[in-house]
Amino acid sequence: MIEKLQNEMVKALKSGEKERLTVLRGLKASIMKEKIDNKKEENDDLVIDCASREIKSLNESISEFAKGGRDDLVQKAEFEKTVLQEFLPEQLSEEEVNKIIDDAFSKINPKSMKDMGTIMKEVTPNLKGKADMSIVSSKVKSKLM
Repeated sequence: MIEKLQNEMVKALKSGEKERLTVLRGLKASIMKEKIDNKKEENDDLVIDCASREIKSLNESISEFAKGGRDDLVQKAEFEKTVLQEFLPEQLSEEEVNKIIDDAFSKINPKSMKDMGTIMKEVTPNLKGKADMSIVSSKVKSKLM
C-alpha cells in the first residue's frame, strides 16, 4: 500500500492532477504523523487506519457543507473521499457484515449491554477498513437491546 501510494503520487505529479496529488500528499503526511507520534510501523494497516480516519472526517464535513448549501465544497470533499477509498480494502456487503456480527454473537453469547466491548473486540479484526465501524457499532447495539 505504501508503494501504491508513492506510485500514485508520482503518476499524479507527472499528469498534472494537482487536486489528486494534494489528497495523496495529505494521506502520506497523515501516515508519517501517525508513524512518528505513536511509533507505529509503516504498513498496510496504518494506511487503512489513516485513510479511514480521513474519510470519516470528510463524511462529517460533507454533511456540514450540505447543510450550509456549499455544493462546491461538497464536490471537493466527495472527490477527496473517492481518492482515499482507493487505499481501503473492498467494502463488505450488509449481509456479510451481519453474518460476521451474528457469528460473534453465537460465539460469545452476550447477556447484556456490558458485553458490547467483547462483541466489538471480536468483530473489529474482520471488519476494520472493510465496513463503517460506526454502522457496525449501531448494529451490535441494536442486537443487544
